Amino acid sequence: MCLGIPMEILSVDGHAARCRRGEELHLVDLSLLPEAQPGDHVLTFLGTGRRLLDADEARLIAQALDAVAAALSGDAAAIDHAFADLVGREPTLPAHLALSAASRPEPTS
Repeated sequence: MCLGIPMEILSVDGHAARCRRGEELHLVDLSLLPEAQPGDHVLTFLGTGRRLLDADEARLIAQALDAVAAALSGDAAAIDHAFADLVGREPTLPAHLALSAASRPEPTS
């Protein structure tokens, strides 16, 4: 499995960018994102920028990754805040799946 890591671009030199995630600095290949500029947020996979993000989306992804790390370390108390948009509501299906589910007959016991 490959996880996308959101980072903020600090500087760009050709197709390479110096990026930050928290206190960590990384060199990221921007060959797929020639329009990327310092200050932009980028979703990276294995050292390559794949998609530009707005600041809110980058923050949500970073919070989710932090929650996964907290869960793996056994820190359950640090999880809910990262999924505040999901806590206290019933999950919903995307529209294309909801149509399919609505056309299925109810299972019988």
